[in-house]
Amino acid sequence: MFESLNGINALTLIFAALLILAISYRMYGIFIANKVLRLNDKNKTPAVEFADGQDYVETNKNVLFGHHFAAIAAAGPLVGPVLAAQFGYLPGALWILIGCVLAGGVHDMVVLFASVRHKGQSLATIASKEIGAFTGTIAGFAILFILILTLAGLSLACINAMHEAAWSLFTVIITMPIAIIMGLIMRYRKNSVTFASILGGVLLIAGIIFGHDLMQIESIHNLFSWDLKTISVAIPIYGFFASVLPVWLLLVPRDYLSTYLKIGTIVMLTIGIVFIAPTVQMPAITEFIHGGGPVIGGPVLPFIFIVIACGAISGFHAVIATGTTPKMIAKEREILFVGYGAMLVEGFVALMALIAACTLMPGDYFAINTPTDAYGTFIANNPALHTVDLDYFSEKIGIDLHGRTGGAVSLAVGMAHIFNKIPHMDELMAYWYNFAIMFEAVFILTAIDAGTRVGRFFLQEMLGSVIPKFNDKNWMPGIIVSSIIFTFSWGYLVYTGNVSSIWPLFGISNQLLAACGLIVCTTMLIRLNRGKYALCAAIPGVLMAIITFWAGYIQVMDIYIPKKQYTLAILACIAMLLMLFVFIGAFKKWYALLNMSTSATDSYGEVVKEIVER
Repeated sequence: MFESLNGINALTLIFAALLILAISYRMYGIFIANKVLRLNDKNKTPAVEFADGQDYVETNKNVLFGHHFAAIAAAGPLVGPVLAAQFGYLPGALWILIGCVLAGGVHDMVVLFASVRHKGQSLATIASKEIGAFTGTIAGFAILFILILTLAGLSLACINAMHEAAWSLFTVIITMPIAIIMGLIMRYRKNSVTFASILGGVLLIAGIIFGHDLMQIESIHNLFSWDLKTISVAIPIYGFFASVLPVWLLLVPRDYLSTYLKIGTIVMLTIGIVFIAPTVQMPAITEFIHGGGPVIGGPVLPFIFIVIACGAISGFHAVIATGTTPKMIAKEREILFVGYGAMLVEGFVALMALIAACTLMPGDYFAINTPTDAYGTFIANNPALHTVDLDYFSEKIGIDLHGRTGGAVSLAVGMAHIFNKIPHMDELMAYWYNFAIMFEAVFILTAIDAGTRVGRFFLQEMLGSVIPKFNDKNWMPGIIVSSIIFTFSWGYLVYTGNVSSIWPLFGISNQLLAACGLIVCTTMLIRLNRGKYALCAAIPGVLMAIITFWAGYIQVMDIYIPKKQYTLAILACIAMLLMLFVFIGAFKKWYALLNMSTSATDSYGEVVKEIVER
C-alpha cells in the first residue's frame, strides 16, 4: 500500500514541512491568538507588573524566543524521532507535522497564556485556582514527580553525549562565561541586544573552531575528558547556579546563545540536504509497526505518540511556559511568536532529525540502535537488514558504532553522513560527528537549567503552603534551600546511576503532563466564556490523555511486569493515577461551568462565567 512512497527524496519532505508550518503559523496560530485567547497588548504582563530584576524581567521578544526555544527543545525532538524511525519515516513525519500544529503549538500557547494571566505562576497553582485546591495539590505532586524524572533522564542523555568527549565538553563550558558577558552587556547597556548577539556569536564560533585545535594538545584534552561521575556531579551544580542566579545573568543569555548553535546547525543540515538531495533509505512503513522491534518493543499505535514526544507535543513545555517564560514576556501578543512559533521550529528540528536518521541504510540504523547482546538474534531473523556502510563510518570516526543505542549516536552518524557527501568533506567525518554530539549536548543542557529553575519555583510554592515565607520569591534562604532540595532530588538519581531505569517512564509521564496542561487550561477557557473555541485545547488534551493511558497500560502489562521490572511498573502507575485524579477534577469543573448561567466582569474587562483569584 505504501510501496510507492519508498525511496522518497528528502527535499520533498523538507519543502512540504516548511509550507505546512508557515501556513499553520499565519492561519491557525493567529486564529488561536485572536479568537481563542483574545490576546491584548493593553493588558499588563507579570514581567511589567511585578518587575523585580531577578525572575520577573521584561525581555526582548527575540531574546525570549531564544531562551524559550532553547529551554523546550531538549533531547525529545532529536532522540524521539530517531527512535521512531524503526516504524518507517511516514508515521513519524505525519505525527510531527500534525501534532505540533494542532496539539503542541496550541498546548504551548494556552499554557503560556494561562500563566501570564495568573501572575506567571505554575501549572499546579493555576489548577488550584481554576479547578480546586485538592486538584491543584495533586497536580503539584504529579508535576514535581514527573519533572524530577524528566530532568534525571535528560541529564543522563547529556552525560552520554559528553562522556569523554573533550571538545564537546569544552564548547559547552565556554558558553557559560560568554553568556554572562552577554547578560551584563544587555543588562547595563541600552539597546545592546544586537551588539551582544554578534559578540556572543563570534566568541562561540571562535570557541568551537579553536576548541577543536586545543583538544589536540594532550594535556588540555585530558583536562576536559571527564568521566561519568564527574559529569554527574557537574551538571547538578550547574543546574543549582542557573536556578539561584538572576535570570538575566546566566540562564537567559546562555539559552539565547545556545539557540544560535541549535538553529545554525539545523540550517546547516537543511542546506546539506538541499545540496546533496539524499534519498530516504528507510521504507515508509517497516515490518515492526505491529511491535517486536529491536528499538521500541511496542506497536506504532500508540507508541509513536509517546516516542516522538517533544517533536510534536510535550508536557515539559508546560513546565517552561508556566515557569521562566511568563515572567519575562513583555506583551501578551508575543505569546504567539514565543509559544506557537517556538513549537513549530521544534517540530521542524524533529523532522530534520528523522530525515537524518532515515538517510542511513536500514541495516546500519538497526545495527547502531540494537543492543549488542540482542543483535545476533535480530540479524538471524532479519538477514536482509545487514550493515552496509557502518564499518566505514566506524573507521572514519574512530569509534565502534555497533550497539550504541538511545538515538543520539544514530542522529550524529546520520548528520555526519549527509555532511560527508559534500565535496572535499570526506576527511572531516570525525569532525562532523563530534560536532553533532556537542550540538545534542547543548540542546539538552539548556532544558536542564530552565527545568531546574522552574522546579525551584514549584517547590517554593508547595513549601509556601506550609511555611508562608517561602512564597516570597525574593527571600534568598528560601531560594537556596528549595534549589538545593530540588537539584539534589534529580542529581542523586543521576549520580547513583538509577536514572537509566526510569528513562522509559519519560515518554509516558511527559505526555501525561501535556494532556494535563491542555485539560487544566481548557477549564480556564471555559470559565472565560470562550464557548466552542475551548474545543481547540480540549480535543487534543482528551485525545492525548486516552492515548497515553493506553500506552501506559501496554508498557506496564506487556513489558514491565513480564520482565519483572516491578519498580518501573509502580512508578508508571503512580504517575497515571495522580494524573487521573487531576483529569477527573477538571472534568467535574467543566460540567459545572458549562451549566453555569451567571456572569461577571473580570479585571481585564472581559465577561466571564466566574471570577477567580489571579
